[in-house]
Amino acid sequence: MKIYMSNSLFIDTWGWLTLNDQKETLHKETVNCYRQCLKQQWTFVTSDYVLDETFTLFFKRLSRYQAQKSSQALLDSFQEDNFRLINVNQERFYQTVKLRNQYLDKPRISFTDLSSMVIMREFNIIHILTNDSHFEQVGMGFIHLPLE
Repeated sequence: MKIYMSNSLFIDTWGWLTLNDQKETLHKETVNCYRQCLKQQWTFVTSDYVLDETFTLFFKRLSRYQAQKSSQALLDSFQEDNFRLINVNQERFYQTVKLRNQYLDKPRISFTDLSSMVIMREFNIIHILTNDSHFEQVGMGFIHLPLE
């Protein structure tokens, strides 16, 4: 029997971008959701793969100054006890390859998203800050926030 960590939130690339870009459609709702989770002392989890995508998107979508500032603030947050940066090590990488092969009927799911699912499953995290429906389509019980 799995014990779900209901007070943990995996933050996807979409979540980090939307928190940092006021022009994003769901910016206010996402910030409110994030603040509510902070208030309730949730643990925030992400991966090195997600940060790779996030930093790339910051510099594509935001001004250079804002991208640098947002990237540094995000890196600094991992000094806090309630933020966890999980690396996709060799074992997680091969689990992701397995998952990719399991979902051949869903070719639009990125390898990064699949690696996030591996981490979420490993750490029994069910909540994810994303607007990506792939996390619900796989039938692993993930719940995306903010709820619309």
